Amino acid sequence: MNKNLTMTGLGFTSGLPYMLIFSTLSIWLRDAGIDLTIIGFFAWISLTYSLKFLWSPLVDRYSIPFLNYFGSRKSWIILMQIFIIIFLICLSNADPVIDIKYLATFAILIAFAGSFQDIAIDAFRIELAGIEEQGNLAAYYQFGYRGAILTATSFALIYAENYSWGNAYFLMAALMLIGLIALLITPEGKNNEKRELTFLENFYEPIKDFIKRFNLFAASILLLIVATYRLTDIVMGPMANPFYIDMGFSLTEIGSIVKIVALIASIFGLFLGGILIKKAGLYRSLLFGAFAVMISNVLFSIVAISEPNLNLLSIIVFTDSFSAGIVGTVNIAFLTSLVSKQFTATQYALLTSFMMLPGKVFSGFSGILADYFQSISGADYGWMLFFIFTSMLAIPAIIPVSYTHLTLPTILLV
Repeated sequence: MNKNLTMTGLGFTSGLPYMLIFSTLSIWLRDAGIDLTIIGFFAWISLTYSLKFLWSPLVDRYSIPFLNYFGSRKSWIILMQIFIIIFLICLSNADPVIDIKYLATFAILIAFAGSFQDIAIDAFRIELAGIEEQGNLAAYYQFGYRGAILTATSFALIYAENYSWGNAYFLMAALMLIGLIALLITPEGKNNEKRELTFLENFYEPIKDFIKRFNLFAASILLLIVATYRLTDIVMGPMANPFYIDMGFSLTEIGSIVKIVALIASIFGLFLGGILIKKAGLYRSLLFGAFAVMISNVLFSIVAISEPNLNLLSIIVFTDSFSAGIVGTVNIAFLTSLVSKQFTATQYALLTSFMMLPGKVFSGFSGILADYFQSISGADYGWMLFFIFTSMLAIPAIIPVSYTHLTLPTILLV
């Protein structure tokens, strides 16, 4: 029980800074009148999460002096959470209209600290229990993460509309304390398989191990799945909130209706994802999730060409978030199944970086794409074409997952 509570709390403090700079920040910028192209470029700030494999050996090899009393992984988590709190307070004093560079600077610093925190949390989770418990821990982690989504979007939006964006971000900084409390509940797990390596070996040994365990061909197919599985929602993500604003919905409507619906749906989805893995196996769950995301994403095109209708938007948001919840749990279980405990932090960081990097690079151009489609088809039909385009990005994942089922059944049919 303590493990589940701890992972829920850590999921919350992992998701909060990420959502504040990746999702909520885009609403703040659009609300301040910043154009879509610049908002799209801000998506590149979260590239730090995609490049975290570059500093993951530091987390695997070292602990933080004076904090390692709590454990090696915990020492990194505590330090990064303190940094995130400080940087969020600084960000709360920003004005995107007057000095967008100041805002961007602290958003980047939050992203760096958040990526370090995620490396340590992932290693902490993997070392906390055996593979048979990882699906359950992933579900509770996702539950906390979804709670962070509700807090960073729904609650923050309502608070910002009634007070100010600065006050909202200051309050979010205070809520990061939840993570520090969560760490006290459960002792750090022991990893008897961890190998002591030089700093350079921490980069190439995890890659060599991965290829050796799966062979070069199978490893290449698995990495293709990793790189494309989240492509649709990562590319679409930066434009979702500006889309709600452009459709005429208020911050309170977005926060109190849309985001709450999204949270409820995603909670159902993430627990169904855990059940799917147990009942249908990892392969079928991966394939189901990929199709579900593609279908739910294209449904947003209906909202784009319809009169503003909060009920219609809520139904489609429910469908999309339900699919995202399934994909979240399934994807974590999939990545965890590929990791060797000899290289817990570095290997998982490499896989998640490989997962995020293509989508994050592409998402930086999402604003340009949205502007382009609107320039050739008008505002409403431009958004429609944008969502159709992003839904098609699920196809590059569906093909290798299907191929793997036919050629590498022992890997995914578990």
